[in-house]
Amino acid sequence: MIKLRNIKKSFGPLEVLHGVSLDVAKGEIVSIVGASGAGKSTLLQIAGSLMLPDSGDVVVEGVSLSSLDDGALSMFRNRRIGFIFQDYHLLAEFSAQENVMMPMLIAGVGRREAGARADELLEMVSMSHRKGHKPAALSGGEQQRVAIARALANSPAIVLADEPTGNLDSRTRDEIQNLFFELRERTGQTLLIVTHDEALALRSDRKIVMQDGTIVR
Repeated sequence: MIKLRNIKKSFGPLEVLHGVSLDVAKGEIVSIVGASGAGKSTLLQIAGSLMLPDSGDVVVEGVSLSSLDDGALSMFRNRRIGFIFQDYHLLAEFSAQENVMMPMLIAGVGRREAGARADELLEMVSMSHRKGHKPAALSGGEQQRVAIARALANSPAIVLADEPTGNLDSRTRDEIQNLFFELRERTGQTLLIVTHDEALALRSDRKIVMQDGTIVR
């Protein structure tokens, strides 16, 4: 589903990634762990085309991202890659339903179809009863559930999550963990997760350990 080949990235004189390679198969849940500064989030952003590598290649669902121009890359990212962030990144002025609709509207889906799909996804993450509420009226766990629904809006090939349980209390963290595995069972979703949550990493199909810009285990 995703192939990273010899990814290198520097910021000024500091080389953050030293030729990292990684494969993730369809339907896998893979966690990346390591100390702060190990290069985890940089690797995840490159995997999702939010950041370009200095060298190396990213292949998602058979498509080399380096072969796409800016417009094609933006379209591919919108339709084939879903993102979940620690800080949710929901749009404050829109309701939960509208936030989930947004990626579909950007992709050109009609409002009625997008609304129906958003309702379906919010029901899947147990948020139907809160679909009309704006983010400020939602708890952290509720916002993360909406963010997960949004990430699935366009049925992406892969979902990338950066510390998705980092801002949650222990009970809500466990609920979100369970939700990831339930979604995999229901939709066959592929997830690549950067996390400091050891429990989540241990439940994953594989735990990748990074240190100083390389994969060490």
